[in-house]
Order: sequence, then C-alpha cells, then structure tokens
Amino acid sequence: MSKIPRGVWVLGFVSLLMDVSSEMIHSLLPLFMVTVLGASALTVGVIEGIAEATALLVKVFSGALSDYLGKRKGLALFGYVLGAFTKPMFALATGVGMVLSARFLDRIGKGVRGAPRDALVADITPFEIRGAAFGLRQSLDTVGAFVGPLLGVGLMLLWANDFRAVFWVAVIPGLLAVALLLFGVQEPEKKETHKPTNPISKANLKRLGSAYWWVVGIGAVFTLARFSEAFLVLRAAQGGIPVALVPLVMVAMNVIYAATAYPFGKLSDSMSHTRLLGAGLMVLGTADLILAANDHWTTVVLGVALWGVHLGITQGLLARMVADATPANLRGTAYGFFNLMSGLAMLVASVLAGWLWDRLGASFTFYAGMVFCVAAALALLCKPAMARV
Repeated sequence: MSKIPRGVWVLGFVSLLMDVSSEMIHSLLPLFMVTVLGASALTVGVIEGIAEATALLVKVFSGALSDYLGKRKGLALFGYVLGAFTKPMFALATGVGMVLSARFLDRIGKGVRGAPRDALVADITPFEIRGAAFGLRQSLDTVGAFVGPLLGVGLMLLWANDFRAVFWVAVIPGLLAVALLLFGVQEPEKKETHKPTNPISKANLKRLGSAYWWVVGIGAVFTLARFSEAFLVLRAAQGGIPVALVPLVMVAMNVIYAATAYPFGKLSDSMSHTRLLGAGLMVLGTADLILAANDHWTTVVLGVALWGVHLGITQGLLARMVADATPANLRGTAYGFFNLMSGLAMLVASVLAGWLWDRLGASFTFYAGMVFCVAAALALLCKPAMARV
C-alpha cells in the first residue's frame, strides 16, 4: 500500500466520510417519510426513482465536462459540496416536497462527482498499480457504506428515534469530506497545454474504441446478473431473521466487500483481467444457486457473503479496466457512459427480479441471476483482440 499515491488515500477517505454522512440519512429516510411526514410507499418510490435517474444522467455530462475543461478536482469538489449542502435540508424537512428537493440535489451532487473522481484516481496513479488504487478507494468507500447505517441505528436507539437529531449529526462527516478534498488533493499538472474539444463528438466517441465499449457491455451484463441488493434483504426476511436484525445482512455484505476490494484490486495488477472477472462470475453464480436453494438464515448468510466477495473482485477491477481502455483526456466521459449503462442495467435487472419474485417466487429470481452469469461468461469469451484486458 505504501506505493499508492497520497491523493488516492485522500480520495478514499473523502468517499468514506461522505458515505457515512449519506447512509446515516438514506438508511432511515424511507421510515422517516412514512412515519413522520406521512408519505405513502408510492411517494417514497417516486422520490427514490427520480433521485437515482438524475444521478445517472448527470454522471455522463459531468464526466464529459471534466474532459472538456481538462480539470477533475473542481467538479468533484462541487459535487461533494452539493451533497454536504443537502444534509441540513433533511433535518429541516416538514414535508415530502423538501425531501424531494434534498434528494434531487443530493443525487445531482453524486452524479457530478463520480466520473471526475474516478478519472482523477486514474490520472494520479501509475499504470502498474492502478488496480490496487481503485481497490483501495472502493474498499474505503464501502467502509462508509456500513459504518453510516450502524451509526444511524446506534444514535436512533440512544436518542429514542429522534430522526432529525441523527440527520443533523450526518452534516458533520459531509463537511469533513469537503474540507479533506479541498486541502488534501492536488490535481496533477498537464504535460501539455490543454485544448478544449467536445468529448462527446462523433470523432472522440470513436476514439474510445472497441476495447472500451466491450468493457461497458461487460459491466452492463454483470449488473444484469447482480440485481439490486434489496432482494438480499427480502430473502433474509423470508428466512425468519428478526426484522430488527435484517439490516445487518447488508452490513455483513459490505464488511466482506470492503475487506476483499483492495486485495483483489492489487491482484488485478498482475493477473489477467478476464480471468479475474470469470472468477467473480463463478462466485456470483454460486451465490445465486445458494440463495435459490432455500431461505434458512445460514444459507442466506453464506449467499450474501459470497455476493460481497463478488463485489470485491469485480467493482474496482471494472473501474480499472475503463481507465486502461481509454485515452487520458477522455476518461471522464468514459466513466460517465460506463456508469450510465450500468445504472440502466441495474434498473432493468431489478424490475425483472421483482416481477419474477412476485410471479414465480424468490428462487426463480436468483436462478435468473445465474442465467445472466452464464451470459456474462459467454461475453467474456468475445473479448476484442486489441482490448488491454
């Protein structure tokens, strides 16, 4: 780890802090809207749908803009500032309209910062340790994803379910994330004068090449095989795990994800990427078969654990593959389109998973995931000859 640039560590802790801040709120927000603000389940769904769709669209434009400007940090900082700015709005909300506004702005912030931040990681990291760098950033980000909900639950117990008090505490790590990025990261100097060009012009999109679009396709198929983790929670609830303990299933998955992301990221620096992706598919397929078998809590825990290992193997690796397959001055655009396609695939996969769950039962949802694993494995065999993967 000593060779990983300081800026990558800082970006990792920035992600960790903002995830703690966001997840403290988001893990409690649906319950807050229903029990405190009197919102319906449909309202909750509409707000979440609008928020996530917004983040997907913004990612493309922010990534392209960072390429056009030749600067990454400023856009990433703006995204984190916007995310931190929304946190008090949740605490002050007296109706669903304000919650919708806060979620909308929060997801714009997430969309703005994502692609420039990942491109900045690639810019400041030597090629030979790029996998380890992305694995480390993903690992730290995931630590925030399970620390946030745990902290939120602990404060709710301590303060007798005072949602607004917890939301105010969430402001603190958000502000720390902004300060850390502002003072802790230096953007690398460009070796040549940057000349702004339209990164989404036909000529530049063609420059991305077949290797990049293959990675985009692989990422989308992998996402189809790995639908929303909400279905892991539902499977755990079916198995008789007490309702109060069901959220710990996601905590366990994220702990394993965080623990495995860096080691597998480092392994990707010395191992064939397609073989490592294939290993990730085998782990995910095994998890699907285990979760389809029955809903006993021991079975669910094993399946969820393997799901976390799969994420540790593949997510940082795919981010590294995007960087490897694209020119440096188009990385922001590349991450934007990659995130957009993966997000749309997640939407399709989750809708399909929900339909199968309602019509045929939980087991068929996970069997379908296994089918998509097979499809992804076939796609791995169709690697372009020029792909640096």
